[in-house]
Amino acid sequence: MKSLDRKILSEAAYLGNGIIKVDRFLNHCVDTALMTEIGNEFSRQLSAQGITGINKIVTAETSGIAPALTTAQALGVPMVFARKKQPVTMKGNGYSSSVHSHTKEDRVTLHISKEFLSAEDRIVIIDDFLGVGETTTGLVELIKQSGARLCAIGFVLEKTYEQGRKALNHLGVPIISLARLDLQGEKIILVP
Repeated sequence: MKSLDRKILSEAAYLGNGIIKVDRFLNHCVDTALMTEIGNEFSRQLSAQGITGINKIVTAETSGIAPALTTAQALGVPMVFARKKQPVTMKGNGYSSSVHSHTKEDRVTLHISKEFLSAEDRIVIIDDFLGVGETTTGLVELIKQSGARLCAIGFVLEKTYEQGRKALNHLGVPIISLARLDLQGEKIILVP
C-alpha cells in the first residue's frame, strides 16, 4: 500500500526499545481515509488468498480496533474486540487469556464474552502491530477456548526485527502484513 508506506516514512518515529510511534495516523489520531483503505486492502488480500466464509473479525483493544473495524466493514461482518479489563457484565461468562504487553510493560488479561464467539465462527484476527506475537497468541487462545476456527491473521505493520512471524507460523494460517518494517540504527525502513 503506497499510501501506508508514505505515512510510515513521513510520520512514524522510532522511540528505542523496539517501539515505533505511529500515533499521528494509526493508533491515537486515526487517519480515517487511510484506515478505510487498510480495511479494503485486508479484504482484497483475504479474497486473493481464497479465504472465504469469514463471519467475524477479532482484535484486542485499543489500537487494533480501527483497522479491525474497517476490515469488518469491507467484509460486511461484525468486529469483536478483546477487552483488557473484564466488565461486570461479563463476570463468569467469558474467555480469558493473559499476555505480556510490550508497550504497557506489564501483563494484561484479554477477555471476550462467550456470547460473541462460538464454534460456528470463522475468524480473522486483525491488529495494528506484529511484534513478538504475544497479543496475537492471547487472541488465538481465546479463539481456541471458544472452538471457533482461525482462518487468517492480518497486521497493519510488522516489526520484522522482533521475529513475531516465527512465533505464529506454527498456527498454519496465512499471515498478512500490509507493511513490514526493520531498523537501520534509529531509522525505520520498509522491507519487502
